[in-house]
Amino acid sequence: MLAERVAQVQKILQQESLPFGRAPKLIAVTKFATVDQILPLAELGIRDIGENRVQVLREKLPFLEEKFSIHLIGRLQTNKVKYIIKDVCLIHSLDNAALAQEIDRQAQKAGRRMPVLVQVNIANEPQKGGITEEELFPFLRDCARLPGLQVKGLMAIMPLGAERDELYSLFARMRQNFDRCAQEAIDGIAMEELSMGMSQDYDLAARAGATMVRVGSALFR
Repeated sequence: MLAERVAQVQKILQQESLPFGRAPKLIAVTKFATVDQILPLAELGIRDIGENRVQVLREKLPFLEEKFSIHLIGRLQTNKVKYIIKDVCLIHSLDNAALAQEIDRQAQKAGRRMPVLVQVNIANEPQKGGITEEELFPFLRDCARLPGLQVKGLMAIMPLGAERDELYSLFARMRQNFDRCAQEAIDGIAMEELSMGMSQDYDLAARAGATMVRVGSALFR
């Protein structure tokens, strides 16, 4: 049952995150779930859901927007920004200057300051989005100059099939990057959220200090 799976994930998150004093927020990834499967989450106290694709998000939006805060967690094309700028609470996948500029433009047009996370390609995988660790501080400083952006933290997607020791090492490096960014205290940049970990490794992400995990298949089976 969904309730049992949610409870199990939350229990593991609480156990693994004890040294950090709070469990990561559970973002239920709903890309393969129907509206009827998603709606019961609200009764279980899960109010944050993540969608990967703009088109799918917009199809579900009329049925979900009053009950949930919707996160855009997938790769975002610049020409799709205008379709979600008013409807999502957080964009997790900011990873290039052109996208930052378009989010800034559309956010100002919509009269809002758009909360975003900067995606870091922590394992340097050529097929994945995200900036490199070396680019992180210059990119954050560039983002800080855009009035329509509100950088709230960092996001990462880990390599599929990696050994758990390697995964934990990558998660720990992301937490180190997050902490260094917080210590740098760049004007206009907030380091509040570290979004990392999915169904296969959310426990390791929580252990390493994630503040958000994105879990889909462990909830919807």
